[in-house]
Amino acid sequence: MRYRTLLVTTPGLAMILSLAACGDEQSSGKPADRPSGATSVQPSTAPADHLTIQVRASAEAPAKTWTLNCAPPGGDHPKAGAACAELAKAKQPFKPVPEDQMCTQIYGGPEIATVKGTWRGQKIDTRFTRKDGCQLHRWTSVGALFGDVPKVR
Repeated sequence: MRYRTLLVTTPGLAMILSLAACGDEQSSGKPADRPSGATSVQPSTAPADHLTIQVRASAEAPAKTWTLNCAPPGGDHPKAGAACAELAKAKQPFKPVPEDQMCTQIYGGPEIATVKGTWRGQKIDTRFTRKDGCQLHRWTSVGALFGDVPKVR
């Protein structure tokens, strides 16, 4: 009985080990057999993070607009470093609140912000408000992005 077990498991084990070794040339970082003079195509770097943030104290108030670049932090945003750090820490900073999400009716204020541009290679065009608990949480999770909210006059 032991002899049969060895006959069945040994070829299976040999196949698993040989498959595990496949692709070793690629994972070592060394080029595979390539004709001399051939060039390799390196993946392009991701587009730079560039956002335009527009914040209003209310729907009728004039907007304050900033630009924000990350990696390295820059633009004319007053707190570029803090804003980029907060965005990097957030899992999905621009994901909207699902329409079927139940939210507390906690009003955070009339402030409105729009964010447009590119973040981690994704096109961004979103709006932030503080009209209920879900929207308020979304706003505060990236609050540094909005700088000092302009005051209503």
